[in-house]
Amino acid sequence: MKYFDFELLGIKRKLPFVRVKGRLSLASFVVISDTELVQAAAPELVKRLPEVDLLMTAEAKGIILAYEMSRLMGMKDFIVARKSYKPYMQNALSHTLNSVTTQKQQTLWLDGHDAKRIKGKRIALIDDVFATGESLAAIEALATAAGAKVVARAAILAELESVGRPDLIYLKEHFVFRANDDGTFTPIKTLKDMEAAKNED
Repeated sequence: MKYFDFELLGIKRKLPFVRVKGRLSLASFVVISDTELVQAAAPELVKRLPEVDLLMTAEAKGIILAYEMSRLMGMKDFIVARKSYKPYMQNALSHTLNSVTTQKQQTLWLDGHDAKRIKGKRIALIDDVFATGESLAAIEALATAAGAKVVARAAILAELESVGRPDLIYLKEHFVFRANDDGTFTPIKTLKDMEAAKNED
């Protein structure tokens, strides 16, 4: 297996290259179990946030980051949009998206109780990586439908056209990749090139 040498805030990782579809590959960044990296990234993101009332994330990889950020900010809890409908949910809101990671359509659900809690509140949306913007748009649609005011969008990494967006807070640029015949991987920076790589054999 080949690896991408990754470094953030002095923390180094070897991220395995994973082929997703066609020649489209990811340098797999799995933060959900990386306590050290989250504890380093969370305070840096907290410093960059404006005044907010609550943090909101989507299941699952953003949860560990939202937890640590909310803890540092002295918050008692945070909001999680789920990837499946749960029996406890009442008057739930939903939004469907396409995931670059799973290459499948997904639906995010927000319990009606949580929707009431965020109505009129200043919300920061938290994720591990901003990529195509589909996941961000979905969770923002849920927050807006609930009557919340989204005042910040923060993640550890940004990829593709998310890089350089003035409305996004992130710590480092990351890449998706095209797998080459010689075993090397070329960084992809646009959605157009990503779609092309997905359709190559």
